[in-house]
Amino acid sequence: MDSRTNKQNYYLDIADAVLERSTCLRRKYGAIIVRNDEILATGYNGAPRGRKNCSDLGGCLREKLGVPSGERYELCRSVHAEANAIISAARRDMIGATIYLVGRSAKTNELLPDAMSCSMCKRQIINAGIEKIVIRTSPTEYRTIPVSDWVENDDSLFNLIG
Repeated sequence: MDSRTNKQNYYLDIADAVLERSTCLRRKYGAIIVRNDEILATGYNGAPRGRKNCSDLGGCLREKLGVPSGERYELCRSVHAEANAIISAARRDMIGATIYLVGRSAKTNELLPDAMSCSMCKRQIINAGIEKIVIRTSPTEYRTIPVSDWVENDDSLFNLIG
């Protein structure tokens, strides 16, 4: 009997290791893009190359202003983990790929069972040609979302047709 970790948790474990490079003071995210059992790219959330990270500055503007999670991303210094992974891979290689995502609290290091890509990252994932996203919800559990769901259930239309 094979007692090895299944492929989804194997890749999620790698994404969990990647998030340890995160420099965000609120949430740490790690993402990896995989196609045909080959890791194409990894990404974690942090300031653009060459800029100071919140962890270097010792503070977070969104936190200082009391901005709730999921709002006012334009005030955030970080490039998100999914975006960083996408930036590091060629689109031709990402078509049909899977992105694995893990989120943790930067303060407690607890898993974020409700981790989800923001609307900007969803748009980038769609345009990259990625087929599905696998998000860790517990140390051994995860949910899988077909990216086509995000195309068919366009959450950006809510504000237009509310």
